[in-house]
Amino acid sequence: MSELKGSCIIGQSGGPSAVINASAYGAIKTALESGVITRVLGACNGIKGVLNDNLIDMGKEDPKELEYMKYTPSSALGSCRYKLKDPDVDDTDYKRILEIFKKYDVRYFFYNGGNDSMDTCNKISKFMMKNNYECRVMGIPKTIDNDLAGTDHCPGYASAAKYIATSMMEIYRDARVYDTGMITVVEIMGRNAGWLTAAAALASYKGNGPDFIYVPEVDFDLDEFMAKVEKVYKANGKCIVAVSEGIHDKDGKLISEYGNDLAKTKDSFGHAQLGGLASYLAGLIKTKTGAKVRGIELSLLQRCAAHCASQTDIDESFASGEAAVKNAIAGVTDKMVGFERKTVNGKYVCQLKLFDLSVVANTEKKLPAEWINDTKDGIKEGFVEYALPLIQGETKLVKEDGLPRFVNLKKVKA
Repeated sequence: MSELKGSCIIGQSGGPSAVINASAYGAIKTALESGVITRVLGACNGIKGVLNDNLIDMGKEDPKELEYMKYTPSSALGSCRYKLKDPDVDDTDYKRILEIFKKYDVRYFFYNGGNDSMDTCNKISKFMMKNNYECRVMGIPKTIDNDLAGTDHCPGYASAAKYIATSMMEIYRDARVYDTGMITVVEIMGRNAGWLTAAAALASYKGNGPDFIYVPEVDFDLDEFMAKVEKVYKANGKCIVAVSEGIHDKDGKLISEYGNDLAKTKDSFGHAQLGGLASYLAGLIKTKTGAKVRGIELSLLQRCAAHCASQTDIDESFASGEAAVKNAIAGVTDKMVGFERKTVNGKYVCQLKLFDLSVVANTEKKLPAEWINDTKDGIKEGFVEYALPLIQGETKLVKEDGLPRFVNLKKVKA
């Protein structure tokens, strides 16, 4: 395929993570050094930055400062949750995107995000093809939920899992410091897939984990749950539970909806705003048992804990951004960079693999049923074997005065 010269746009979308900037930096650095991509532009707040012509020139940033992106949490370019309509119904946004692409001679588009972001990538790619505008579009995966189809795991998941496992071990120790009884309910992110909540099993692997783990892949019976907690508490004087924010009853109703109306609030993609589950369950348990009960919601902490990031995750995330640019320059388009797991000489090895955007977009990968125990309240060793290699390595995050040194972009407008 002939060499394609032109500008590129890199955007970030959806919920941030501890390593999404490592992916973006991999793409930005590779694009700046390519010799083929003439200008590297960053979209402020994802696709909305393209629509609003709110772009920054990454070539105007200090290369040394950009290096700090690799260890900076959240989305340095800004994020959004904006759903593009079906172009056959309303192509207004797509015409605007094409207009911006032509204005800046954009021939490469890289979008860094999760399920909905890959949907955006897919729609833009197909629209450009339909309108005979040559632009190579590549998805760079990101989701702490680990629910993207095809890929063995997703950038961001391992660091969040490491934080969750570490926090559970610390909570376990704290909850046992007094000789009085206590029940602890820890709420972990995960709307439809239990990958994050399953990470609590890594704490159990080290002997400092919860008594029960509940994931969205199975129906949640509130009465049965209360009986199990009460039984363990009466026997041991302590009980720790890890629950996914997305657990639901047999009718599909979120348990978090039992206690408040927060989950009835929807974003542009139709996703319910979750939270408050731990507090709700803690209140019920307190009323039922009379015990001292703590409800802990890890909330945003699990996705921005750069201090506890997995270096394996950081390195793989950087590699995914780098691979997206290199493949696009080589002529590849309409793909997402993903991971394939290999075992070489008994050791974990991650290999990069390309997946069709049409396959990845809007498809969720659930926690395998064989990793959930028979009583539906715990996680088997198969998951531990899967997750342990991913959380290895301590972050090389630079600190100044004992505090993290994060990137500070100038954000010079294009």
